[in-house]
Amino acid sequence: MKERETFASRLGFVLISAGCAIGLGNVWRFPYIVGQYGGAAFVLIYLVFLVIMGLPIMSMEFAVGRASRKSITMSFQELEPAGSKWHWYGWFGMAGNYLLMMFYTTIAGWLLLYFFKIAAGQFQGMDVEEVSAAFGSMQQDVWIQILFMGIVVLLGMIVCSRGLKNGVEKANKAMMVCLLVLLVVLAVRALTLPGASEGLKFYLVPNFHNLMYDGEGNFRLFRAIYDAMGQAFFTLSLGIGAMAIFGSYIGKERRLFGEAVNVGILDTFVAFTSGLIIFPSAFAFGVNPDSGPNLIFVTLPNVFNAMPGGRLWGALFFVFLFFAALSTVTAVFENILACWMDRWNISRSKAVAVNLVLIFLLSLPCLLGNNLWSSVKVLGMSIMDLEDFLVSNNLLPIGSVIYLLFCCVSVKRGWGYENFLAEVNQGEGLRFPARFRLYFKYILPVIMLVIFVMGYWDKFGSFVTALFK
Repeated sequence: MKERETFASRLGFVLISAGCAIGLGNVWRFPYIVGQYGGAAFVLIYLVFLVIMGLPIMSMEFAVGRASRKSITMSFQELEPAGSKWHWYGWFGMAGNYLLMMFYTTIAGWLLLYFFKIAAGQFQGMDVEEVSAAFGSMQQDVWIQILFMGIVVLLGMIVCSRGLKNGVEKANKAMMVCLLVLLVVLAVRALTLPGASEGLKFYLVPNFHNLMYDGEGNFRLFRAIYDAMGQAFFTLSLGIGAMAIFGSYIGKERRLFGEAVNVGILDTFVAFTSGLIIFPSAFAFGVNPDSGPNLIFVTLPNVFNAMPGGRLWGALFFVFLFFAALSTVTAVFENILACWMDRWNISRSKAVAVNLVLIFLLSLPCLLGNNLWSSVKVLGMSIMDLEDFLVSNNLLPIGSVIYLLFCCVSVKRGWGYENFLAEVNQGEGLRFPARFRLYFKYILPVIMLVIFVMGYWDKFGSFVTALFK
């Protein structure tokens, strides 16, 4: 039996796990909803849910990975009692990794292309409408999108082809260090802009009225709590084995709950500091901060246009974003490759060759959904939105419940809570809060069910309401 690869260092494990968790949602959603819901008042609720929901599930993923020494397609099979069917979810988890990459590689390609566009000064002198038109024109250019999406897939696979230590770990260490340095430099620049203090006040000063009421005076505290819950969950990419795979590569020297805390801190730091860039910059130049792709590809280029030395700062910002995206891409690619190597016992080089072609082809429908196939809609969603919905609103919450129950039920029905505790608490560091088993087994799955149901309501609630009018 081939010996399992391992990380060269604990730092490598923490940084690559954080790199997988840190993605575009940290930048284009977290700062926006923090500002929308009253600044620091919302952050406190978010942190509570991160601790009581995100970190326990991450610890369980890490533990399943480390105990089994396998990827998601085989880990349940290694640990489950004879005759049980937990391993069926492995195929759905693997599908979730592919679905995530089917749209993430396209967006990462946009980021790389925007870096070159801003560095070349192509947006200089444009207003918001002109930048928006340029973004739309870029989406219509099929061949340039294919080129940059292909570059992302190729870069990710080249990194993974060099193995865990010499490829994925080394590359993610470098990218994460550069990402964190760029983040701090950009935040300092934003905070020193004239008028930045108003943006900082909007972002950080607790506003409990905005937390509880919207602009029209409607009570929305429960919606704010749900959004904090969802952000704390989705930011960590839990439920599809993307964290479990890194657990399978580490030793027994450290307790896993402490490592989950470290990853959560890094993830939150990046999300929070992104707001220190976005809000002071937007307020300094009178631009209304948006959310989603428009914030990144329309609003912020307009901010950099108005900023002294904007070409430099804009180029650095998109390098930061590209590293955030590429760290996620390489981490998820590694999970996919590990699934192939574990399941079919093939070499890394063969898994890379097959998946280089496979992921490129699977990413094309999303890319074409923005232009040639823009008329294709499923349940009213574009191809990109459908892929995102299947991952974010289905596989992530369902998969997280699977991990929760697998670790918390009795040893006759799953892995068993005692076996999980023995694994998660091996080594030195922060001990897992074992006394809350009833909460993990009964209450936390209900919270995940709320996230699942609310995700469907957000997508289809207006349609359902219209039917009953």
